[in-house]
Amino acid sequence: MEYGREFARDISQAVVGRLPRYFRYLGELKDEGVTRISSRELSNLMHVTASQIRQDLNQFGGFGQQGYGYNVEYLYSEIGKILGIDETHQLILVGAGNLGQALVNYMNFQRRGFLFRGIFDKNPALYGKKIRDMEVQPMENLEQFVRENNIDIAVLTIPKASAESVADILSGCGIRGIWNFAHCDLNVPPHIQVENVHLSESLMKLSFRLKNDGSV
Repeated sequence: MEYGREFARDISQAVVGRLPRYFRYLGELKDEGVTRISSRELSNLMHVTASQIRQDLNQFGGFGQQGYGYNVEYLYSEIGKILGIDETHQLILVGAGNLGQALVNYMNFQRRGFLFRGIFDKNPALYGKKIRDMEVQPMENLEQFVRENNIDIAVLTIPKASAESVADILSGCGIRGIWNFAHCDLNVPPHIQVENVHLSESLMKLSFRLKNDGSV
């Protein structure tokens, strides 16, 4: 089944947010040799209600059979298609600090089809440094590199003060998506998709739960 843009717009962000988790659990089940699973069994593993699982998957046409459950390998493959990871994505990193280097060195991205092709920074002391066989390049090379290498995703691990100006450059050279670790919300044209990862906000959510779980 093909899942186009119009179809995707009808899916709630809450459902989209759960899809990678389904994909991860199904991948683990597949690796363990499990061939089929019921919504109830999947519910017990994921701590999501069986009803929620069925509702989520039914938004994409449903993949189970009454009395059989879900074919693990098929469902894993179909969710991968929905998430777009049956395709290869070309990435660049902007910001070659510790966080950026850790992301580039995380091999699981490559296994999922997210391939880093270039690394950029404004610090001359980093120019020429090799990270995963890629040399850190100056920001002056960024625009031409993106255009010549069909880069579709930029990963930003740079300070807030630089993020908007870098996003402006990226907006004009064909980038389709930005994975933003800068501590700000970017103002980009609507055709560019942005996923913000604000680490301090995530930690504050954990702090809230610790404070309100009745044990502190």
